[in-house]
Amino acid sequence: MIAVSGFEGRSVAVLGLGRSGLSAARALREGGAVPLCWDDNPEARASAEAEGFGVRDLARAGGFDGVDWLVVSPGIPHLYPAPNPVIAAAWAAGVPVDNDIGLFFRSFGSGDWAMFDQPPKVVAVTGSNGKSTTSALIHHILQSAGRDSQLAGNIGRGVLDIDPPGEGGVVVLELSSYQTDLARALTPDVAVFTNLSPDHLDRHGGIGGYFAAKRRLFAEGGPDRCVIGVDENEGRYLANQLSEAPADDRVIRVSSGSKLSGPGWDVFARKGFLTEWRKGRQVASIDLRSVRGLPGAHNHQNACAAYAATRALGLAPRVIEAAFHSFEGLPHRSQIVAEAGGVTYVNDSKATNVDAALKALQAFPRIRWVCGGLMKEGGLDGLAPGLENVVKAYVIGREAAGFALGLPGIEAEICTEMHTAVARAVAEAQEGEVVLLAPAAASFDQYDNFEKRGEDFAEKVRARLAG
Repeated sequence: MIAVSGFEGRSVAVLGLGRSGLSAARALREGGAVPLCWDDNPEARASAEAEGFGVRDLARAGGFDGVDWLVVSPGIPHLYPAPNPVIAAAWAAGVPVDNDIGLFFRSFGSGDWAMFDQPPKVVAVTGSNGKSTTSALIHHILQSAGRDSQLAGNIGRGVLDIDPPGEGGVVVLELSSYQTDLARALTPDVAVFTNLSPDHLDRHGGIGGYFAAKRRLFAEGGPDRCVIGVDENEGRYLANQLSEAPADDRVIRVSSGSKLSGPGWDVFARKGFLTEWRKGRQVASIDLRSVRGLPGAHNHQNACAAYAATRALGLAPRVIEAAFHSFEGLPHRSQIVAEAGGVTYVNDSKATNVDAALKALQAFPRIRWVCGGLMKEGGLDGLAPGLENVVKAYVIGREAAGFALGLPGIEAEICTEMHTAVARAVAEAQEGEVVLLAPAAASFDQYDNFEKRGEDFAEKVRARLAG
């Protein structure tokens, strides 16, 4: 556990008692603070009381009397579409609002570090798509190289639940826009921006607010090295804002599909090859086509970002290349769940928006596509470049008929339920084809989350193949 420092003997309110909230309360108590907890859910409050935490209704009059700080869980809106009443009450009382990420960064260092030849470092990854795979890949590369590494944040353990790192240790954090938007301290050593596409727009008041939340990771603490995906205007803008000169190698530009040039530090993937250029010359090249755990251009972008981040930490290209080949990927993200009769079955349930689904569609040439669910804003027009790879779509979800209407020019069968879609796709798939779950929609119309949807797909595939 990372004990939270700076609040000894002071009252700190904690709003939201899920994983991050209870973790924050424990870390605050470990550091000598007095947590006061609140959650609208009575069972969550009972769990906090069972651990000995004080419980107070922070929304009532006088709820913030004697409180010095408020820590908010990431799922609770603090500005858009409307601030939570407890947060509004904290504003009125002049109480600073923070989250567990902010507490982590203000408490990460320790007095023992003065004895280290190599102080621990933090790599923080944000972006719209690929941040989970990129974070996990960075962690995997570091472990493969024999470096002490911990994975936390939006993936792995809660940030305050990790062990205090030792000599030369690295903490890899995946950070969502909800986390970067509110944290009052953001000071990673290496910060990674994968890409940007519209998502969570209601929570951030539009695309500008969403980008601003991501950008805070680079503006608040000034990372020593910044790895920036430059395949969108926002990334190109951010890289330019962070650079002091054309050859400023504190910024590593990353692209999937475009050859980058210039006197700085670039890592890009084209036609299946990752290439590193620095100071106007090629430093390394890696053939990604045979890396089983990283299929498709979107995963090649993840590979470039992870390569750049680990190069910034001093790892050699061949060490990174060897780790690529032992990376098995993450569940629900281009995960191969079965192979039979020359057909590959891929679970990309995490492709919950159009941009992520498009990347999955462009990763394979002949696809039997399981798609659909709770559609997000913006429609399905952005999928058009990938539909040429689709042999047939099998549409699930309560809005299956409406979803199918948004897929012009391809054969689409309305299946509604996963078991029907899988049965039809397995029966019709031909050798050399891929049966791909890449929903381009949220899961909440039929499942608790995208993980449950992916697990259902994998189970149905394996059961059908076994039967």
